[in-house]
Amino acid sequence: MTELAIRARSITKRFGGFTALDNVEFELRPGEIHCLAGENGCGKSTLIKIINGVYQPEPGAQFDFSGQEAVGHITPSSAKRLGIHVIWQDLSLFPDLSVAENICFDAFVANPLRGIGRAQKLERAQKTIEQLGVQLDPKARVGDLSIAKRQLVAICRVIQAEARIVFMDEPTASLTQKETETLLQIVRRLSEQGISIVFVSHRLGEVLDVCERVTVLRDGKLVGTFATEGMTQKKLSTLMTGKELDQTPRAGDVDGERMLVLKHLTRRGEYEDISFDLRKGEILGLTGLMGSGRTEIALSIFGMTSPDSGELRLDGKEVKFRSNRDAIDAGVAYVSEDRLNLGLDQQQSIADNTASTVLKELSQPSFFLNPKRIRELCDLWIEKLKTKVSDPMLPVSSLSGGNQQRIVLAKWLATNPKVLVLDSPTVGVDVGAKAGIFDIIRNLAKEGMAIILISDEASEIFHHTDRTIVLKAGRVAQSFKTSEVSEEELEGIINA
Repeated sequence: MTELAIRARSITKRFGGFTALDNVEFELRPGEIHCLAGENGCGKSTLIKIINGVYQPEPGAQFDFSGQEAVGHITPSSAKRLGIHVIWQDLSLFPDLSVAENICFDAFVANPLRGIGRAQKLERAQKTIEQLGVQLDPKARVGDLSIAKRQLVAICRVIQAEARIVFMDEPTASLTQKETETLLQIVRRLSEQGISIVFVSHRLGEVLDVCERVTVLRDGKLVGTFATEGMTQKKLSTLMTGKELDQTPRAGDVDGERMLVLKHLTRRGEYEDISFDLRKGEILGLTGLMGSGRTEIALSIFGMTSPDSGELRLDGKEVKFRSNRDAIDAGVAYVSEDRLNLGLDQQQSIADNTASTVLKELSQPSFFLNPKRIRELCDLWIEKLKTKVSDPMLPVSSLSGGNQQRIVLAKWLATNPKVLVLDSPTVGVDVGAKAGIFDIIRNLAKEGMAIILISDEASEIFHHTDRTIVLKAGRVAQSFKTSEVSEEELEGIINA
């Protein structure tokens, strides 16, 4: 029998009266790429933190690392000595330090008195970069790098620290399709070097593409460990949620009146000669690779930027928005792809975030806000969107990704928009929460709202839009009824 990199048995973890993990087992082979899957709140992060020594399990847990039984409690320090490292979604890098300083940081912390000279840091970093086979400037400031480059720095750091087991938390959530493909190639390269990778991702297509096995958790319990060969996204979704999700494509036969019309819209350096229309009750897919102009067009529709030429018509009338406030007053709402920084104020309450777009309407004659009306508005949208909230006065950061996204939707739906622009609304959201969000979107379209859905995921565009516009280099490359192509053909068109 092949020796395992990790064998964990009888893993239970309670927080007060809540059981986060219930008698879970987990096995990882040397050099294996293994997926840890499940909805938000299923226990994935808790299991990772136990294996990494951040949390201590309940008595009775058993650990075996590379054939050696773990003695005593696992701590973050002992986990590192065992070669266990975690690359969290925020990457935990130092933006003001150089690439080389970040890569060599663990070595410096391990020997603070000896220290490492600048030349030695550069040499070590360059050697690790070459080992990984990537392009990075060891002297560059990390804060000046793209997300994709920072991801590479984080991987180089754990390689420099002689990692044998690496947990990667949502590594592709903020990457383009091309950047994702590059990262997956690197993951395969690490596997070939004997490093075990535990991959956590809500993008199920990636999971099935790169991983050999998948361990599924649901509500803190182990559903099972399965080979990815022969597994489908639909079957994996069912294992994760416990129910079959409806992904029936839309018919695409929408004949409502034109709500939004773009005629030859151009903004130099961003997009050129963009023409399309959007009807009441229609979900229009706007897709293309990063840099194709998707978000730039959305920002002009929302009044955040002004086109240099062309015409924008809303509900039959030409409009020239000077600001997003003009767009909101005219009936346009925009859900940004950056939920954490632009969509919500993480430290403010759920209620205050929900009311943030309609403060004028909720103020009293004295111009002070009416707390009762804010609470009533929040309760209304919590019920309408079926948001899981224990207390609306808690910070919005206390919610899961899926429920945070519902609050983003709530704050814009409170403005009673005619046109809703959704920019990558399911980024960082698990499969069950995605289904719930798309149910909301479909119901809004059924009620007559005109919706633009921006996404680079072919499956989202294919299953949830009536028409599709594919952008390339800031121009319309193709426009068609979504049901006229297969999902595979659509993916090929996007990535061509």
